[in-house]
Formats: sequence, C-alpha cells, structure tokens
Amino acid sequence: MTSQDTARKKTFTLAEANAALPLVRAIVEDLRQLANQVVQRRERLAMLRPQRDRRPGDPYQEELDQIQQELEEDTRRLQGYVQELRDLGVEPKSATQGLVDFPAVLDGRPVFLCWKLGEPEILYYHDRDAGFRGRRPLKERREQSSRRTGGPGEDPSPSAE
Repeated sequence: MTSQDTARKKTFTLAEANAALPLVRAIVEDLRQLANQVVQRRERLAMLRPQRDRRPGDPYQEELDQIQQELEEDTRRLQGYVQELRDLGVEPKSATQGLVDFPAVLDGRPVFLCWKLGEPEILYYHDRDAGFRGRRPLKERREQSSRRTGGPGEDPSPSAE
C-alpha cells in the first residue's frame, strides 16, 4: 500500500482535522493564490494568442512562448500543492476558492468535514455524495445529538471508526 492509498483511507475526527488546519491553511493559501494567478494568465494568453497568430514573423511570439512555459511550470507547482494535501489525507475540492474536505465518519456513515479558506475552524460537514451545496453546520448536528442523548455532556464530534 502506498502512502497515497493510506492517506485516501484516512478518516479524521473533528479534533484531528482542526489540529491539521494550520498546515492545511498554509498550503491552501499558496494553492489558491497561485491558482488564481494561473487562471488570470491563461485567460490573458487565450485572448492574446489568436490575435498574435494571425501575424507572420510576430516579434512577440518569444514572449508568448515564455508566458506559456511559465504557466506550465506553475501548473506543476499547483499539482505539487494538491499532492501535499492528498498526502495528508485531505481532498482538495476547489483551488481557486480554497475549499477542502476531510474524510470522516459521523453516526456510522462516511461524510466529509468541509472547510473553506477564511473559516476559523471546521464548522461544516456534508455527505460524501452531496458536495459543497450539501454543507450543513456541525453546530446543528451537535444540537440534534444533545437532544437525542439528553444532555450536552457527550462529544458528538465526527470520529474515525
């Protein structure tokens, strides 16, 4: 089994996922910044290339080729950031939004703890097949659990089983 297989099978408790956030946040900040730059440069290059390609002997072709090469290098760097997250067991969902999921188990079923750059801690979860639109607050989940168990003393945090 490779380290990637192990990371993919990892499940996080809420405490483990929150403890990993400082490192995940740093990687995601770099990932998002670079991803947004790459998107902007690709759009710019896509606009310039068709206009430039119509001119024979274009003096700017070398510059356009350089931009293309830099984009390819940045794309490899992006892939490196994504791999770093996957090696931690985290699933990147949107580089430009800074969105990641932590595999977890909640009430015996597989879910994702969902975190977006800018959130102070992990506050949401969703079913594995629900995606970002299916996010539900963990607070709501804790309140339901407290009502079921009859008290707030139990820790209703998602946990690895």
